[in-house]
Amino acid sequence: MKVAAFGAALIAGFGIGATEQQLAAQDLPNQIAWTAYGTGSGGYNQAVAIGGALKRVHGVDLRVLPGKNDIARQVPLRAGRVQFSATGVGASFMAQEGMFEFGARDWGPQPVRVLLASNGRGNLSIGVAADAGIETLADLRGKRVAWVVGSPALNENVGALLHFAGLTWDDVTKVEFPGFGASWDGIINNQADAAFASTSSGKAFQLEASPRGLHWPPLPHDDEAGWSRLNEAAPFFAPNMGTVGAGMSDDSPHEGAAYPYPILIAYAEQDGDVVYSMTKAMVELFPEYKDGAPGIEGWALERQILDWVVPYHDGAIRYLTEIGKWDDDLQAHNDRLIERQEVLAAAWESHLAAGIDDDEAFASAWRETRRDALESAGFNPVYR
Repeated sequence: MKVAAFGAALIAGFGIGATEQQLAAQDLPNQIAWTAYGTGSGGYNQAVAIGGALKRVHGVDLRVLPGKNDIARQVPLRAGRVQFSATGVGASFMAQEGMFEFGARDWGPQPVRVLLASNGRGNLSIGVAADAGIETLADLRGKRVAWVVGSPALNENVGALLHFAGLTWDDVTKVEFPGFGASWDGIINNQADAAFASTSSGKAFQLEASPRGLHWPPLPHDDEAGWSRLNEAAPFFAPNMGTVGAGMSDDSPHEGAAYPYPILIAYAEQDGDVVYSMTKAMVELFPEYKDGAPGIEGWALERQILDWVVPYHDGAIRYLTEIGKWDDDLQAHNDRLIERQEVLAAAWESHLAAGIDDDEAFASAWRETRRDALESAGFNPVYR
């Protein structure tokens, strides 16, 4: 209800399209709208800081609509009620793949495109109780690992990190919790030994301060076999030396993994001039907002991963090309990602045409159709 009302207000109040005169005057519409994670989240706080810079320098108002989950953030974007979304891997990579929530009948693979992303100095990993005797990820065998009910992306991330050590969920003791916070409280209360989080999560700091203590098992960057297994299961992870978060610092970094958050995305059909101008503003205004919120330093141009797993928008590519940050190899990589999206879209249309009424059978058949289509085209299905 609130999402629909906000979208209607946006359209009635100022509309989504920018006139050519507005773009010529200031390179951006007078008002821009994003969805973002919930109020108080790192993504929301960063969006607000970026909005402050846009207002001070360009006189542009950035409206930020918080959404409690991937679908809540994606609905206004798909409907054209906002131009962009500062989102996570769920509404970017998993939306592209048509998996989990996006495998539902009214969604399917989404033609999303990246502008830029924040690659911060923290990691995303499995944290463990320091008293549990877990030094490496391989030591998780037989230990109690938190499974968060209703959070498939979170649990898939744990599964992918277990793959790094050659383990699966079958090799650990799965302990179910109703939410992310409860899973970390479970470690503190000795109901579990390990759970997934950002290293800068408040819950990680709570565990660090508790009698059990906190340890982040490393993902050695020279372990080629481990990284191959991890990226087979979750190609969006990249090696990262974490220095921000509980139990780490510049002097005591964590050799681990991370993926971008937040990720600024649009749909493929979003106007290229608006995307170009938004990308340009994000880069050129960085000195204005770089100290505005925790983790916001990850938007720096030098921290961008331009050969990631979701394609970049043509408007963003135009700007990156102008400043010498795009080349033929990146374009070839991007073209292949768009081809992947086209294969997924065709598979989805074929799946819908099968006319499967039962929701459980629909979901099961889609996984098979999707896997077969991607493998036939030479792509890693990731989710089997």
